[in-house]
Amino acid sequence: MDNKEALFQELFEKNSERIFHLCYGYTGSSDLANDLMQETFIKVWQNLDNFRNQSQISTWIYRIAINTCLSHLRVEKKKIADELNEHIIQTVADTVSEKEEQVEQLYKCIAQLEENERIIITMVLDEVPYPEIAEISGISEGNLRVKIHRIKAKLTHLYNRYERF
Repeated sequence: MDNKEALFQELFEKNSERIFHLCYGYTGSSDLANDLMQETFIKVWQNLDNFRNQSQISTWIYRIAINTCLSHLRVEKKKIADELNEHIIQTVADTVSEKEEQVEQLYKCIAQLEENERIIITMVLDEVPYPEIAEISGISEGNLRVKIHRIKAKLTHLYNRYERF
């Protein structure tokens, strides 16, 4: 065993328990803490020749462990955000698709109405004020309200019949 291996073995024995506890504190999972501890010591091994003795070696290892944990948490946070965004996008797309389908069904039902009923309900959907619709269609506002109520009932019946198929 050369000096680097012996030094590494000694560092691992002295620091692994503390590093595990640090990682466990960040993750709350012993399996994940163990993985991050191992990742930390892989980085220690890879960079042992670069250690400049500007601080205690245990402090240096501790810093590597903290950076490893923070890096892991950033990646996990991004994964969760990406999954959430994907889910939101899919949900919105499904909702938009459902709404488009419902609107399409509604217009198919409107197409089955008599011409004057189609004109009136189209103006209602376009939010034309009732007095204006009454004037355009040449009927009283009271009569218009009754007619709109009947058209809506007819549309509901057509739509529900369409929904069953």
